[in-house]
Amino acid sequence: MIKAWRLIGLIAAAPLLASCGLFGDKDEDLEPKELVKITQTLKIKRLWAAKLGGNSEFLRVSLRPVGDGKRIYAAGYDGDVAAFDPATGKQIWRVKLKTKLSAGPGVGEDRVVVVARDGVAIVLDAATGSEYWRTGLDGESLARPLIKGESIVLQTIDNRMRAISVYEGRQQWTLEQSTPSLTMRGSADPVVVGNTVIGGFDNGRLIAVDIDTGDVVWDSLLAPPKGRSDLDRLSDIDGSIAVVGQDVYACGYQGRLASIAAESGQVLWSREVSSHVGVSADWSSLYTTSEDGEIVAMAKRDGVESWRNNDLLRREPTLPVPFHTAVAVGDFEGYVHFFSNLNGTPVARMKLGGSAISNAPVAVANRLYVQNDSGMLAAYEVVDERPKRQAPDISTEES
Repeated sequence: MIKAWRLIGLIAAAPLLASCGLFGDKDEDLEPKELVKITQTLKIKRLWAAKLGGNSEFLRVSLRPVGDGKRIYAAGYDGDVAAFDPATGKQIWRVKLKTKLSAGPGVGEDRVVVVARDGVAIVLDAATGSEYWRTGLDGESLARPLIKGESIVLQTIDNRMRAISVYEGRQQWTLEQSTPSLTMRGSADPVVVGNTVIGGFDNGRLIAVDIDTGDVVWDSLLAPPKGRSDLDRLSDIDGSIAVVGQDVYACGYQGRLASIAAESGQVLWSREVSSHVGVSADWSSLYTTSEDGEIVAMAKRDGVESWRNNDLLRREPTLPVPFHTAVAVGDFEGYVHFFSNLNGTPVARMKLGGSAISNAPVAVANRLYVQNDSGMLAAYEVVDERPKRQAPDISTEES
Protein backbone atom coordinates (compact mmCIF):
# COMPACT_ATOMS: atom_id res chain seq x y z
CA MET A 1 0.00 0.00 0.00
CA ILE A 2 1.84 3.09 -1.20
CA LYS A 3 1.28 6.05 1.10
CA ALA A 4 -0.34 8.49 -1.30
CA TRP A 5 -1.64 10.54 1.62
CA ARG A 6 1.91 11.62 2.40
CA LEU A 7 2.49 13.24 -0.97
CA ILE A 8 1.92 16.93 -1.55
CA GLY A 9 2.09 18.27 -5.09
CA LEU A 10 3.45 21.77 -4.70
CA ILE A 11 2.66 22.35 -8.35
CA ALA A 12 -0.04 20.64 -10.42
CA ALA A 13 1.03 17.09 -9.59
CA ALA A 14 -2.26 15.17 -9.54
CA PRO A 15 -1.91 13.94 -13.16
CA LEU A 16 1.61 12.76 -12.35
CA LEU A 17 0.49 10.79 -9.32
CA ALA A 18 -2.43 9.26 -11.16
CA SER A 19 -0.20 8.19 -14.04
CA CYS A 20 2.20 6.56 -11.57
CA GLY A 21 -0.57 4.44 -10.10
CA LEU A 22 -0.63 5.98 -6.64
CA PHE A 23 -4.40 6.15 -6.62
CA GLY A 24 -5.51 2.60 -7.13
CA ASP A 25 -2.98 0.51 -9.07
CA LYS A 26 -4.10 -3.00 -8.10
CA ASP A 27 -0.58 -4.38 -8.51
CA GLU A 28 0.71 -1.94 -5.90
CA ASP A 29 -2.25 -1.81 -3.51
CA LEU A 30 -1.22 -4.72 -1.29
CA GLU A 31 -3.06 -5.49 1.92
CA PRO A 32 -1.52 -4.85 5.35
CA LYS A 33 0.02 -7.93 6.91
CA GLU A 34 -2.29 -9.64 9.40
CA LEU A 35 -1.15 -9.89 12.98
CA VAL A 36 -0.38 -13.30 14.40
CA LYS A 37 -0.55 -14.43 17.99
CA ILE A 38 2.65 -13.82 19.95
CA THR A 39 4.08 -15.15 23.18
CA GLN A 40 4.35 -12.23 25.57
CA THR A 41 7.67 -12.37 27.37
CA LEU A 42 7.83 -8.71 28.48
CA LYS A 43 5.02 -7.71 30.79
CA ILE A 44 3.68 -4.23 30.05
CA LYS A 45 0.95 -2.50 32.00
CA ARG A 46 -0.98 0.68 31.34
CA LEU A 47 -0.54 3.15 34.17
CA TRP A 48 -3.12 5.72 33.14
CA ALA A 49 -4.93 7.24 30.18
CA ALA A 50 -6.36 10.66 29.35
CA LYS A 51 -8.43 12.11 26.51
CA LEU A 52 -7.30 15.26 24.72
CA GLY A 53 -9.84 15.17 21.91
CA GLY A 54 -9.71 15.93 18.23
CA ASN A 55 -9.75 13.34 15.48
CA SER A 56 -6.68 13.89 13.31
CA GLU A 57 -6.71 10.57 11.47
CA PHE A 58 -5.45 10.89 7.87
CA LEU A 59 -4.41 14.51 8.55
CA ARG A 60 -0.87 13.48 9.55
CA VAL A 61 -0.29 16.22 12.08
CA SER A 62 2.66 16.09 14.47
CA LEU A 63 1.17 15.95 17.97
CA ARG A 64 3.26 13.93 20.44
CA PRO A 65 3.63 14.13 24.23
CA VAL A 66 6.80 15.57 25.73
CA GLY A 67 8.25 15.70 29.24
CA ASP A 68 10.51 18.07 31.16
CA GLY A 69 11.22 15.95 34.24
CA LYS A 70 8.31 17.44 36.18
CA ARG A 71 5.28 17.09 33.92
CA ILE A 72 4.11 15.40 30.73
CA TYR A 73 2.57 17.79 28.19
CA ALA A 74 0.28 16.83 25.32
CA ALA A 75 -1.96 18.56 22.79
CA GLY A 76 -5.05 17.49 20.84
CA TYR A 77 -5.99 18.45 17.32
CA ASP A 78 -9.04 20.42 18.54
CA GLY A 79 -6.85 22.80 20.54
CA ASP A 80 -6.70 21.29 24.04
CA VAL A 81 -3.27 21.43 25.67
CA ALA A 82 -2.72 19.78 29.06
CA ALA A 83 -0.06 18.91 31.62
CA PHE A 84 -0.13 15.67 33.61
CA ASP A 85 1.67 14.10 36.54
CA PRO A 86 3.90 11.46 34.89
CA ALA A 87 3.31 8.76 37.52
CA THR A 88 -0.42 9.10 38.20
CA GLY A 89 -1.83 10.86 35.15
CA LYS A 90 -3.42 13.50 37.37
CA GLN A 91 -4.23 16.54 35.27
CA ILE A 92 -2.29 19.57 36.48
CA TRP A 93 -3.77 22.05 34.03
CA ARG A 94 -5.68 22.17 30.74
CA VAL A 95 -6.33 25.03 28.35
CA LYS A 96 -8.63 25.18 25.32
CA LEU A 97 -7.00 27.27 22.62
CA LYS A 98 -10.03 27.16 20.29
CA THR A 99 -7.93 26.52 17.19
CA LYS A 100 -6.83 23.40 15.33
CA LEU A 101 -3.29 22.34 16.19
CA SER A 102 -0.74 20.73 13.88
CA ALA A 103 2.51 20.46 15.87
CA GLY A 104 3.84 20.23 19.39
CA PRO A 105 4.12 20.54 22.20
CA GLY A 106 7.73 21.67 22.57
CA VAL A 107 8.98 22.45 26.06
CA GLY A 108 11.87 24.36 27.62
CA GLU A 109 12.75 27.44 29.64
CA ASP A 110 9.46 27.02 31.58
CA ARG A 111 7.53 27.48 28.34
CA VAL A 112 5.31 25.18 26.27
CA VAL A 113 4.91 25.86 22.54
CA VAL A 114 2.32 24.49 20.12
CA VAL A 115 1.62 25.48 16.52
CA ALA A 116 -1.86 25.99 15.10
CA ARG A 117 -2.76 24.54 11.74
CA ASP A 118 -3.14 28.04 10.31
CA GLY A 119 0.53 28.75 11.07
CA VAL A 120 0.38 30.50 14.45
CA ALA A 121 2.84 29.68 17.24
CA ILE A 122 1.29 29.82 20.73
CA VAL A 123 3.43 30.02 23.87
CA LEU A 124 2.12 28.95 27.30
CA ASP A 125 3.45 28.95 30.84
CA ALA A 126 4.65 25.41 31.65
CA ALA A 127 3.51 25.57 35.27
CA THR A 128 0.00 26.96 34.77
CA GLY A 129 -0.91 26.84 31.07
CA SER A 130 -1.45 30.61 30.97
CA GLU A 131 -0.95 32.02 27.50
CA TYR A 132 1.95 34.43 26.99
CA TRP A 133 1.64 35.36 23.32
CA ARG A 134 0.91 34.24 19.75
CA THR A 135 2.71 35.01 16.51
CA GLY A 136 2.16 34.11 12.85
CA LEU A 137 4.64 31.95 10.92
CA ASP A 138 3.21 32.33 7.39
CA GLY A 139 3.21 28.57 6.95
CA GLU A 140 1.94 25.30 8.40
CA SER A 141 4.30 23.44 10.73
CA LEU A 142 4.50 19.67 11.16
CA ALA A 143 7.65 19.70 13.29
CA ARG A 144 7.89 19.89 17.06
CA PRO A 145 9.08 23.35 18.19
CA LEU A 146 12.55 23.42 19.75
CA ILE A 147 13.24 25.73 22.70
CA LYS A 148 16.85 26.57 23.54
CA GLY A 149 17.92 29.52 25.67
CA GLU A 150 16.20 32.65 24.40
CA SER A 151 15.10 31.11 21.11
CA ILE A 152 12.25 29.01 19.78
CA VAL A 153 13.18 27.23 16.54
CA LEU A 154 10.31 26.32 14.22
CA GLN A 155 10.23 24.60 10.86
CA THR A 156 7.40 24.95 8.35
CA ILE A 157 6.45 22.77 5.40
CA ASP A 158 7.51 25.47 2.94
CA ASN A 159 11.14 24.47 3.67
CA ARG A 160 11.88 27.31 6.07
CA MET A 161 13.44 27.20 9.52
CA ARG A 162 13.30 30.24 11.76
CA ALA A 163 14.14 31.32 15.28
CA ILE A 164 11.91 33.64 17.28
CA SER A 165 12.37 35.15 20.73
CA VAL A 166 10.98 33.00 23.53
CA TYR A 167 9.82 36.17 25.29
CA GLU A 168 7.79 38.06 22.71
CA GLY A 169 7.95 36.17 19.40
CA ARG A 170 10.22 38.62 17.61
CA GLN A 171 11.92 36.97 14.62
CA GLN A 172 15.66 36.47 15.11
CA TRP A 173 16.64 34.76 11.85
CA THR A 174 15.25 32.71 8.96
CA LEU A 175 16.80 29.99 6.81
CA GLU A 176 15.06 29.05 3.55
CA GLN A 177 15.80 26.13 1.26
CA SER A 178 14.64 25.35 -2.26
CA THR A 179 11.44 23.30 -2.44
CA PRO A 180 11.13 20.41 -4.93
CA SER A 181 8.07 20.10 -7.14
CA LEU A 182 6.83 17.11 -5.14
CA THR A 183 7.37 16.41 -1.44
CA MET A 184 6.17 14.13 1.33
CA ARG A 185 3.79 15.59 3.92
CA GLY A 186 5.89 16.08 7.02
CA SER A 187 8.96 17.75 8.49
CA ALA A 188 11.87 16.62 10.61
CA ASP A 189 11.92 17.94 14.17
CA PRO A 190 14.94 20.25 14.60
CA VAL A 191 17.52 19.00 17.12
CA VAL A 192 20.21 20.85 19.04
CA VAL A 193 23.84 19.97 19.71
CA GLY A 194 25.56 22.55 21.89
CA ASN A 195 24.80 25.90 20.31
CA THR A 196 23.96 24.42 16.92
CA VAL A 197 20.50 23.53 15.65
CA ILE A 198 20.26 20.86 12.95
CA GLY A 199 17.33 20.49 10.57
CA GLY A 200 16.39 18.25 7.66
CA PHE A 201 14.76 19.62 4.51
CA ASP A 202 12.65 18.44 1.58
CA ASN A 203 15.56 18.83 -0.85
CA GLY A 204 17.49 16.08 0.95
CA ARG A 205 19.82 18.43 2.81
CA LEU A 206 20.78 18.31 6.47
CA ILE A 207 21.86 21.75 7.65
CA ALA A 208 23.45 22.94 10.91
CA VAL A 209 22.85 26.53 11.98
CA ASP A 210 24.24 28.67 14.79
CA ILE A 211 21.21 29.17 17.01
CA ASP A 212 22.19 32.73 17.98
CA THR A 213 22.98 34.14 14.54
CA GLY A 214 21.34 31.86 11.99
CA ASP A 215 24.67 31.41 10.20
CA VAL A 216 25.09 28.06 8.44
CA VAL A 217 27.77 25.98 10.16
CA TRP A 218 27.66 23.11 7.67
CA ASP A 219 25.46 21.72 4.91
CA SER A 220 25.32 18.04 3.99
CA LEU A 221 23.40 16.47 1.11
CA LEU A 222 22.04 13.36 2.81
CA ALA A 223 19.55 12.15 0.23
CA PRO A 224 20.53 13.20 -3.33
CA PRO A 225 17.56 13.21 -5.73
CA LYS A 226 17.71 10.39 -8.29
CA GLY A 227 15.74 9.53 -11.41
CA ARG A 228 13.90 11.51 -14.05
CA SER A 229 10.39 11.98 -12.68
CA ASP A 230 9.43 14.15 -9.71
CA LEU A 231 8.24 11.00 -7.96
CA ASP A 232 11.56 9.23 -8.45
CA ARG A 233 13.40 12.31 -7.17
CA LEU A 234 11.58 12.51 -3.84
CA SER A 235 14.36 12.81 -1.25
CA ASP A 236 12.77 14.42 1.83
CA ILE A 237 14.26 14.26 5.29
CA ASP A 238 11.00 14.18 7.26
CA GLY A 239 11.53 11.81 10.17
CA SER A 240 13.24 12.03 13.53
CA ILE A 241 16.92 12.93 13.74
CA ALA A 242 18.85 11.15 16.51
CA VAL A 243 21.73 12.70 18.44
CA VAL A 244 24.13 10.70 20.60
CA GLY A 245 27.03 12.73 21.98
CA GLN A 246 28.66 14.47 19.03
CA ASP A 247 27.18 12.15 16.42
CA VAL A 248 24.02 12.84 14.42
CA TYR A 249 21.98 10.12 12.71
CA ALA A 250 19.47 10.92 9.99
CA CYS A 251 17.65 9.16 7.17
CA GLY A 252 16.09 10.39 3.95
CA TYR A 253 13.27 9.02 1.83
CA GLN A 254 14.68 7.16 -1.18
CA GLY A 255 18.12 8.04 0.14
CA ARG A 256 20.43 6.80 2.84
CA LEU A 257 20.82 6.55 6.58
CA ALA A 258 24.01 8.22 7.72
CA SER A 259 26.14 8.96 10.75
CA ILE A 260 27.34 12.55 10.66
CA ALA A 261 29.84 14.43 12.84
CA ALA A 262 27.89 17.20 14.58
CA GLU A 263 30.77 19.67 14.60
CA SER A 264 31.73 19.41 10.92
CA GLY A 265 28.93 17.72 8.97
CA GLN A 266 31.34 15.02 7.77
CA VAL A 267 29.60 11.77 6.87
CA LEU A 268 31.22 9.06 8.99
CA TRP A 269 29.36 6.19 7.33
CA SER A 270 26.14 5.68 5.36
CA ARG A 271 23.85 2.85 4.28
CA GLU A 272 21.21 2.71 1.55
CA VAL A 273 17.92 2.90 3.48
CA SER A 274 14.65 4.59 2.53
CA SER A 275 12.48 5.80 5.40
CA HIS A 276 10.11 8.68 6.09
CA VAL A 277 10.04 8.13 9.89
CA GLY A 278 13.72 8.80 10.58
CA VAL A 279 16.05 7.24 13.12
CA SER A 280 16.12 6.50 16.86
CA ALA A 281 19.07 5.33 18.93
CA ASP A 282 20.03 3.63 22.18
CA TRP A 283 23.46 2.91 23.63
CA SER A 284 24.51 0.49 20.88
CA SER A 285 21.97 0.46 18.04
CA LEU A 286 19.99 2.53 15.57
CA TYR A 287 16.40 1.77 14.62
CA THR A 288 14.25 2.77 11.68
CA THR A 289 11.21 1.66 9.70
CA SER A 290 11.60 1.09 5.98
CA GLU A 291 9.11 2.56 3.54
CA ASP A 292 7.23 -0.76 3.30
CA GLY A 293 7.02 -1.26 7.07
CA GLU A 294 9.98 -3.42 8.01
CA ILE A 295 11.57 -2.68 11.39
CA VAL A 296 15.35 -2.50 11.01
CA ALA A 297 18.10 -2.41 13.64
CA MET A 298 21.68 -1.41 12.82
CA ALA A 299 24.92 -1.13 14.75
CA LYS A 300 25.54 2.45 15.76
CA ARG A 301 29.28 2.28 15.17
CA ASP A 302 29.17 1.28 11.49
CA GLY A 303 25.57 0.81 10.30
CA VAL A 304 25.83 -2.95 9.87
CA GLU A 305 22.36 -4.48 10.05
CA SER A 306 21.67 -6.39 13.29
CA TRP A 307 18.18 -7.66 12.59
CA ARG A 308 15.07 -7.03 10.52
CA ASN A 309 11.41 -7.81 11.32
CA ASN A 310 8.60 -7.80 8.75
CA ASP A 311 5.63 -8.46 11.09
CA LEU A 312 4.24 -4.97 10.40
CA LEU A 313 4.52 -4.84 6.62
CA ARG A 314 2.17 -2.20 5.19
CA ARG A 315 0.67 -1.57 8.65
CA GLU A 316 1.95 2.04 8.67
CA PRO A 317 4.35 1.45 11.61
CA THR A 318 5.82 4.44 13.37
CA LEU A 319 9.46 4.98 14.20
CA PRO A 320 10.69 2.27 16.63
CA VAL A 321 11.51 3.89 19.98
CA PRO A 322 13.92 2.25 22.46
CA PHE A 323 12.17 1.36 25.71
CA HIS A 324 13.54 -0.92 28.42
CA THR A 325 14.91 -4.01 26.58
CA ALA A 326 12.65 -3.48 23.57
CA VAL A 327 11.66 -1.01 20.88
CA ALA A 328 8.06 0.23 20.80
CA VAL A 329 6.16 0.82 17.54
CA GLY A 330 2.61 2.04 16.88
CA ASP A 331 0.50 1.03 13.89
CA PHE A 332 -2.57 2.07 11.89
CA GLU A 333 -4.98 -0.04 13.96
CA GLY A 334 -3.96 1.45 17.30
CA TYR A 335 -1.65 -1.36 18.45
CA VAL A 336 1.60 -0.72 20.27
CA HIS A 337 4.11 -3.45 19.44
CA PHE A 338 7.22 -4.26 21.43
CA PHE A 339 10.16 -6.04 19.80
CA SER A 340 13.33 -7.26 21.51
CA ASN A 341 16.14 -4.79 20.92
CA LEU A 342 18.54 -7.75 20.79
CA ASN A 343 17.05 -9.80 17.94
CA GLY A 344 13.72 -8.23 16.87
CA THR A 345 11.53 -10.96 18.34
CA PRO A 346 8.03 -9.71 19.33
CA VAL A 347 7.82 -9.64 23.12
CA ALA A 348 4.55 -7.78 23.85
CA ARG A 349 1.56 -6.07 22.24
CA MET A 350 -0.97 -3.57 23.63
CA LYS A 351 -4.03 -1.86 22.12
CA LEU A 352 -4.71 1.85 22.55
CA GLY A 353 -8.27 2.41 21.36
CA GLY A 354 -9.31 1.95 17.75
CA SER A 355 -7.63 4.92 16.11
CA ALA A 356 -4.33 4.87 14.28
CA ILE A 357 -1.09 5.77 15.99
CA SER A 358 0.64 8.01 13.46
CA ASN A 359 3.33 9.53 15.67
CA ALA A 360 6.07 7.59 17.42
CA PRO A 361 5.76 6.68 21.10
CA VAL A 362 7.80 8.77 23.53
CA ALA A 363 10.02 7.26 26.22
CA VAL A 364 10.66 9.46 29.27
CA ALA A 365 12.60 7.91 32.16
CA ASN A 366 11.04 4.47 32.81
CA ARG A 367 7.68 5.17 31.16
CA LEU A 368 6.37 5.09 27.62
CA TYR A 369 3.76 7.61 26.45
CA VAL A 370 1.64 6.97 23.37
CA GLN A 371 -0.92 9.25 21.72
CA ASN A 372 -3.30 8.09 18.99
CA ASP A 373 -5.02 10.09 16.27
CA SER A 374 -8.25 10.51 18.25
CA GLY A 375 -6.38 12.28 21.05
CA MET A 376 -6.14 9.40 23.52
CA LEU A 377 -2.94 9.54 25.60
CA ALA A 378 -1.70 6.57 27.64
CA ALA A 379 1.31 5.85 29.85
CA TYR A 380 2.90 2.40 30.07
CA GLU A 381 5.63 0.78 32.13
CA VAL A 382 7.38 -2.56 32.31
CA VAL A 383 6.38 -4.80 35.21
CA ASP A 384 9.40 -6.28 36.95
CA GLU A 385 8.39 -9.79 37.96
CA ARG A 386 11.73 -10.84 39.35
CA PRO A 387 11.46 -12.07 42.94
CA LYS A 388 12.53 -9.47 45.45
CA ARG A 389 15.77 -10.29 47.14
CA GLN A 390 15.39 -11.04 50.84
CA ALA A 391 17.84 -9.44 53.21
CA PRO A 392 19.59 -12.03 55.41
CA ASP A 393 18.87 -12.07 59.09
CA ILE A 394 21.68 -10.42 61.00
CA SER A 395 22.20 -11.24 64.61
CA THR A 396 23.00 -8.39 66.96
CA GLU A 397 24.27 -10.77 69.65
CA GLU A 398 27.94 -11.05 70.25
CA SER A 399 29.34 -14.50 69.77
